[in-house]
Parts: sequence; structure tokens; C-alpha cells
Amino acid sequence: MSKKKTVRTRTGRVAALAVSVSLASGVGAVAAQDGTAITIYSSAQPGAISPELYRPVPGAGVPNAMSVPGYAMVSHDRLIKIGSGRSQLKFSDVAGLIDPTTVTFTSLTEPRTRVLEQSFQFDLVSTDKLLQRFIDRPIIVERAVGNQNSTVSGTLLSAVDGLVLRGDDGSIHALRNYSAVRFPDLPGGLETKPTLVWELSSPQGGEQRTRVTYQTGGVTWWADYNLVFQAGSDANSGLLDLSAWVSIINQSGTSFPDAKLKLIAGDVHRAEPPQMARGRVLAMAAKSMADDGGFEQKEFFEFHLYTLGRRATLPNNSTKQIELFDQARQIPAKKILLYYGLAQPVFWGSPNTDREIGVAMNKKVDVYLEFRNDKKLGLGMPLPAGRIRVSQLDAADDSLEFIGEDRIDHTPKDEPVRVKLGSAFDVGGERRQTDFAVDTKAQWLEEEFEIKLRNHKSEPVEVLVKENLYRWSNWKLLSQTHTYDKVDARTIVFPVKVAKDAEATVRYRVRYTW
Repeated sequence: MSKKKTVRTRTGRVAALAVSVSLASGVGAVAAQDGTAITIYSSAQPGAISPELYRPVPGAGVPNAMSVPGYAMVSHDRLIKIGSGRSQLKFSDVAGLIDPTTVTFTSLTEPRTRVLEQSFQFDLVSTDKLLQRFIDRPIIVERAVGNQNSTVSGTLLSAVDGLVLRGDDGSIHALRNYSAVRFPDLPGGLETKPTLVWELSSPQGGEQRTRVTYQTGGVTWWADYNLVFQAGSDANSGLLDLSAWVSIINQSGTSFPDAKLKLIAGDVHRAEPPQMARGRVLAMAAKSMADDGGFEQKEFFEFHLYTLGRRATLPNNSTKQIELFDQARQIPAKKILLYYGLAQPVFWGSPNTDREIGVAMNKKVDVYLEFRNDKKLGLGMPLPAGRIRVSQLDAADDSLEFIGEDRIDHTPKDEPVRVKLGSAFDVGGERRQTDFAVDTKAQWLEEEFEIKLRNHKSEPVEVLVKENLYRWSNWKLLSQTHTYDKVDARTIVFPVKVAKDAEATVRYRVRYTW
């Protein structure tokens, strides 16, 4: 069978390759595609996918497996004609970023068929490789002379900085500019695409239903959420509509047409090479399979498995989005203003008596939207880690305006979801240390803080004042102006109401002992 290939030469011109390819005796032939399944995992932090990964750079070739933070398990079911006794089978429907150590070949109809050897051939055809293989062999070079094309044939002596040929008459031709190169055949060891090769032993010949599985890099997925918030009658509540999508990147080096698609949820551990950080596997959530073939969820070992109820095509070098679940509407939500006066969290493994530690101040009051993942409210399903983009409806013209985005971790049902949107424009805070005393011999320390909140809005607000008791684990509040909630062993929160165009002050004194 004769094929004509087109590749690019080192001068930037196109080289036409006349290649004769034939299957050797005993080599199996792969029948037409029968069934493909792909299960995708991701090691990306939610929302951390760079937009550059959506569009691979033209001419960059097969992407680096490390550039796409994820992997997939691929399964191909095929009817394959296998020879009796010992034979060779070539299978080229595989990803370029395959991990060859994960490959398995199984005959589903003839369990006595065994794999004696297997290899992955990824030395692909290119102009440079062909030229190197044809050193001291005859080739034909086409070049343009004026408005006409001419050919030079001879033995290739060198392919460094142009081509050097020795003609049939012994003359030497040094060619820097040429339009095409013709090769008589495709030398052994080169493939047109990544290929798996098996040496098989089967007690009988004929068609067998087989299954090929392997792991590949260059594939990932994540969840994207879109929230539309509509403010309520007061400044601290409203309603939101939530829609969710699964985004999938395939840069594995091959397409997966009409494939059965699955996504794994949970922190699946992998043995990584040295000095490689282990990523997290994004969780995937979905409700029961919809009539239109949406995602169906089930528990799978200690993880969750989500199967798309219809087949999907994942072209190579593509990004595809699939709806995760139907839009949930009119979910009650509340706006939370949080003031965390510390410039940055600090904790110590022993009592810290440095007066200046923790004095640096943050003046920003952060804004969050919070809603509950509750079935009664139209949700009630595990939400995968992902990025949430929030828009608010402008009642003046019914337009949607972007107001912030955040990332959420895996959120089980019946748990709250808190989305950070930014910092409040009209509400600010101020935190300062008003007293400090320490007696290291008696092993105690006392510290007093004053937190001022200013509300410049035309309506009252409630602000949560978060404080870390960071100097030591054994503490007690000696006095405070407001009641507080203890979040954990070193964190307390003061809920504070601030009237419109007014100021509120929180004071507390804490004593540490050790």
C-alpha cells in the first residue's frame, strides 16, 4: 500500500514523502473501532488551570505530560484478527502521552491468548529523522529553478546545514534551498503515529474480542460554576441561581470519538517520581442520570464515580464543556462581611512574648456569599472542587455584571458553601493593640485589642470580626464588649452590628498562661 506524506523540512519548506508500507506476514490487523471508554482524573487545584492550556501552541507538537495537570485511564474494546500460534499485532489508536508500563492486553473471547512481549514505539516520522536514516542511501530532491522545478537524485552524504548528495556520475551537490524530498520507503523503526506492538501466542486464529487499557497524561477536567445573585429586600440577603459545568482538556495526542466518559471523585493516591509534588484529585458530583443522558453518581470504593449517560467525543487538542446538573434556581443566600484584622495568620509551637508580633494591621473587610447545599433548597448533592464565578442582576436594565469569583473545595451535601467576592468599598476596619503585659517568671501574658468598624453605607450591616489567639494554646478572655463564638482552639468570631453611617468598637483582653 502506498502513502504520500507531507512533512516540513529544516528550511521551512514542505517535503513530500513517497512511502511504501506493508504489513509483514503474521502481523494482526485492527478492525474498525468497536468501543472506547475513558475515566478522567485531575491533579489541578480548583480554578488553577491556565488559559494557555485551553489552546496548545501551534507547531509545538505533542504537549509535555506535565503541562496538563491530570491523567486518564483509557479502555479500547476491539474485534481483532489474530493469527494462530505466534504473531505480531500493531495497535496505533493510542495516546501519544501513554504510560507504557500501564498497558494491558486481554482477549475476552479466547483467554488462552497470551502476550509474550509488548513495546511502545514512539519514534515518529519526521523530516530530520528520515534524512538521518537515509545517510548513504539514494533520495530525490526537488527544487525550484526560476519558474521551473527540477530534480536532483543521488546518495545522501550529509543532512547538516542543508543537503549534500553524490550524483550517479560522482558529482557532489550541496543544496540549501529545496522544495521537497522523495524517499523510496519508510525505514524500519519509524511509525507515523504512536504504536503499541505485541508479540502474541494464541491456540487458534481468527477474530477475537479484545480489550486494551492504559494510562495517559495530557488529559484533565475541573468544575466551573456560575452564580447569578439577586439582592433581597435588605443588604444582607438575596437569592441566587446556580449552574455547573464540567470542563475537559484533551492534549493526550489522540482523539477519543464516541467514548463512554467517566470522572472519578476523591483523593486518589499515586506513587509519584522523586521530587514531584502529589496533586489533589478534584471531586466530581452530579445528581441521578437525567433523561437527556446527564451524569449519574455512585459510590466507588472510598471515592465517587460519575458516568455520563451518553457517549461523548473528545477531540485531541480541544476543550469541551458538559453540563454537570440542571440549573438550581432561587436558592436563599446571605451576604457576609468578615473583618480579619491580622495582616497574616501567625501561630507558634511555644509561647511567644514578642510585643510586636501580630500588630500589623489589615483594613479591608472581605465580602462573601453563603448558601447551603441542601436538597430542600434545590441542591443537596456533593459539589466538586472548582471555580465559582458570580454575577449580579442589575434591575435597572436586567443586565448581569460580574462581581467576583472564588474557588471551593469538595463540599458534601447539607454543608454550607462560602464564596469570597472581594473587599467591601463602604465598610472598613481598624485593629490596634492597646495594652500588653508579660511576666515570664510567672509564665503569663496579657494583651488587649481594640477593633473599630466603620459603615458608610445608607443601611445597617453585620460584620463578623475574626480574631486568632495566636500566642499560645492556653488562653482565656478576661473581658470583652461583645459575645463571641469559638470556632476552634485558637479562633473566635465576634458578630457585630453596625448602624448606617456609624462606627462600632470591639474590645477584648486575653490572658495566656504556660
